[in-house]
Amino acid sequence: MKHLAPYLRPAFTSAIFRPLLLLCVASAFLFAAGAVEPPPNIVILLADDLGVNDLGCYGRKDQRTPHLDRLALDGARFMNAYAAASVCSPSRAALMTGHSPARLNLTTFIPGRSDRSSHRLLKQEINPAIPAGVKTLPELLKPAGYVTAAVGKWHLGGQGQQPTDRGFDEYHPGEANPGPESSLGGKGELGHADWAVDFIGRNAGKPFLLFVGFHNPHVPVAAHPQRVAAHAGAFNPINAAMVESLDEAVGRILNALEKERIARNTLVVFTSDNGGLHVPEANDAPPTHNSPFRAGKGFLYEGGLRVPLILRWPERINRGEIAAPAVLGDLCPTLCALAKVPGPTVGDFQDLTPLLLTGAAPGARTLTWHQPHYMNQGGRPGGALREGDWKLVEHYEDGSLELFNLATDPGETQNLAFKEPARVADLRGKLEAWRRSVGARLPLPNPDFDRAAWEACYVATDPAVLQPAATAESMRGSLAAWRAAMDERSRVSEKGPNPLIFLEARDAHVVGDKLRYENPPQKDTLGVWVNPSDTASWSFNVSSPGQYRVSILQGCGKSQGGSTVALEAGTDRCEFTVVETGHFQHFVAREVGRLRLAAGQTTLTVRPVEKKAAAVMDLRRVTLERIQ
Repeated sequence: MKHLAPYLRPAFTSAIFRPLLLLCVASAFLFAAGAVEPPPNIVILLADDLGVNDLGCYGRKDQRTPHLDRLALDGARFMNAYAAASVCSPSRAALMTGHSPARLNLTTFIPGRSDRSSHRLLKQEINPAIPAGVKTLPELLKPAGYVTAAVGKWHLGGQGQQPTDRGFDEYHPGEANPGPESSLGGKGELGHADWAVDFIGRNAGKPFLLFVGFHNPHVPVAAHPQRVAAHAGAFNPINAAMVESLDEAVGRILNALEKERIARNTLVVFTSDNGGLHVPEANDAPPTHNSPFRAGKGFLYEGGLRVPLILRWPERINRGEIAAPAVLGDLCPTLCALAKVPGPTVGDFQDLTPLLLTGAAPGARTLTWHQPHYMNQGGRPGGALREGDWKLVEHYEDGSLELFNLATDPGETQNLAFKEPARVADLRGKLEAWRRSVGARLPLPNPDFDRAAWEACYVATDPAVLQPAATAESMRGSLAAWRAAMDERSRVSEKGPNPLIFLEARDAHVVGDKLRYENPPQKDTLGVWVNPSDTASWSFNVSSPGQYRVSILQGCGKSQGGSTVALEAGTDRCEFTVVETGHFQHFVAREVGRLRLAAGQTTLTVRPVEKKAAAVMDLRRVTLERIQ
């Protein structure tokens, strides 16, 4: 300004520079106060069935991911990140809404696996889309002026619902399977990236939300032959080539942010909707393995739930590894907080901004899952809960429970339920309390159940404990019979059904002074069975007469076992001895005898014969299964 002063009149100087000076001062003040800082652009890159260890930055050695490795180096990499479900639709719904899949009643992929005779339980119908009235992430961001677009896989659109029906301004579906030699990429990933690059170029001057739903590396596997040949030494060369192409697609999008000079104010999120597929499906060999974690997609074990999660926002988000557990459902409230708009109206998930921006250690949290369905990969109905290092898995088929310490046993190989019965009872009570709070629906017994078909799917080969071989191709032959059994859609075998009947504690008719149904979630049982004369009975209809296998869910405290109990139906009767389970609410599934049931209305009565200790037992369920 000094060199201009001699040429400017005082009045002109005052008229021009005083307002400019005031504007500069005001702008500096507002910038310091954070009032004019623009909201971040948000780019969500969601892979499909990418396992937790499929990236180099997570330890994979036989698959190349240089762009994602660099993203992880420049950002925050979560080491205990979880999907909200073990399959796509519910996990995506949680990410988009911040609502639990159980609360949404969207608990399996749309439309879900059909009921069949190999299932002990029948599915409950799910919502075919995100329920009306539940706001999605783009709808929540609209008040902050965001332009929004989605490209690629949606899989939340039953009944024809598209992303543009749920808040997105633009949607480009792209091609899911253009072919291994296509310029779009074997799973369309390069085409998705090119469309995303165009969107970024058109909207670089305004805040935007870009959701890229890759179809990669979901089956059927497809990659360019040259890429496949370059990965000949990988566990699955085709999958390794697909992941490399996915990495290239991510690189194109990241380069576009740099080219438009908006990378500094863009929050990039990379993750996967669920764990990697560890079994053959769609005529392919197993695409990947999730070692050291157990199982994979479709299972409530760590291999099915753990996912990679990387967030980068230069100079805002702390770089490095984050050990605190996180769930994909956390992204919705977190992104809303960063955009300074109100988040989801329910508190199913957690805002991670304190952890990301300041490194503030989050408080202890409990993670929960509800999967009341059979899955195409071999997963069965169940629920799970993680609290600290402890994880409980409850199997809905028979009520059995598994307990693992993830700190010492990340592969979930040692069931500690009998060593920690009090902990099992406590965690199962918390899981049940959560289910009640969100209105979780439970499956029903299958009247057309066929035990032989069930055993072919889950006993002859148990996919939950499947270990990877040296190569994926070498596993194909040994799993062919299992895959055929899983794909069989027949309802009932030629031998006829083995119908199941569940008699729940809450439905019992109690006769006696002390015995009663105890409703609290940590109990949910017939308890206070201190008088041996007290009985519990159920009346029900038998449509298929014959001999039935009798199983129970029974709990009994330390040094309280040994009582003799009879089960009576009509003129038939069987007896069993109560076993100690370490805690009255540590329930163990036991087969205890046989009963012959006549057709029509029947009553089953549970009657103590001899009491050996202070109480007889706690009883949650009696299961009847026709065997002939």
